[in-house]
Amino acid sequence: MTDTPIAEEPTPPPSRSPWRYALVALPLVIAGLVFWWGYNRAQPHQFSGAVIQGVSAAPDFTLSSDRGPVSLSDYEGKVVLLYFGYTFCPDVCPTTLFDVAGAVEDLSDDEAEDVQLVFVTIDPARDTAERLGQYVRHFDGRFVGVTGTEEEIGSVATLYGIYYRAGEGTEATGYLMEHTATLLVVDRNGNLKLVIPFGVQSDAMASDIRYMLR
Repeated sequence: MTDTPIAEEPTPPPSRSPWRYALVALPLVIAGLVFWWGYNRAQPHQFSGAVIQGVSAAPDFTLSSDRGPVSLSDYEGKVVLLYFGYTFCPDVCPTTLFDVAGAVEDLSDDEAEDVQLVFVTIDPARDTAERLGQYVRHFDGRFVGVTGTEEEIGSVATLYGIYYRAGEGTEATGYLMEHTATLLVVDRNGNLKLVIPFGVQSDAMASDIRYMLR
């Protein structure tokens, strides 16, 4: 009897190690990430406020804080957030300071070191330097509050185009102040570069500040 030859099973192709695919894919992933990073860097930043075009030097001034005289020029090389308000403000001022504090908190420690909030009172009759210091540090210990005479405050406010006037209040609050509620941003070179309206959230504010720190 003739033996029937048994067909040999085909030899399976050598398995490809998943690491070989990873080694091929990794350069493509890296190239994609580099492209994405470069693309995003090339896109213009979308500010949350109005950008002041050209060079507009922020007027220097000197007012009083509970820790001594404060001048805008003291913070040369930093991004300065300048706000005009008052401690008896029932809503707009504390909301703005809360948002600024949140924005600074979102920054890295190194970035936050290069940011300074200066709160200029528009109610010097009630806002003493001591009261201002306690008020602003309630939101962030790095914030600075400044005051001066009626004439000094009026002069600084005029330089920055800030409107304010005393209006009616209640028996409990006394008079309330009507005032411009925008946040002014001075860049590292001492130029007024951005006007942020009331209501901008802290994450958007942090994005603007971070961009200006670059």
